[in-house]
Amino acid sequence: MPVSLENRKMFVAAYCVDAQGESAAKARETHLEGHLAYVAGLVDHLLIAGPLFGDDGQTVIGSLLVYKTDAVSQARGWLENDPYYAAGIWSSTSFHPFRGAIGEAVGGISW
Repeated sequence: MPVSLENRKMFVAAYCVDAQGESAAKARETHLEGHLAYVAGLVDHLLIAGPLFGDDGQTVIGSLLVYKTDAVSQARGWLENDPYYAAGIWSSTSFHPFRGAIGEAVGGISW
């Protein structure tokens, strides 16, 4: 596959770790509908997003969102308007510029 600017885009990955304890898990459940509606409204700005699970494959421990932007400030703004963020479900969030090098999301091989 020829290299093009289209498949060499930069994105921003947001890594969100859930707060510990039963109250955080309950808040996640309580705000799930609002969170899903919010991210559905951002579908055109997301490469991929979803929950992160612990080693048991059952327990949700956080979220990963990869935004279609190269501006960390833009990704941060989108995340900070998420109902999960407002509810304090995530104990920490970090943002990382990301360039997909291989895989379906970048059309195969991008180098």
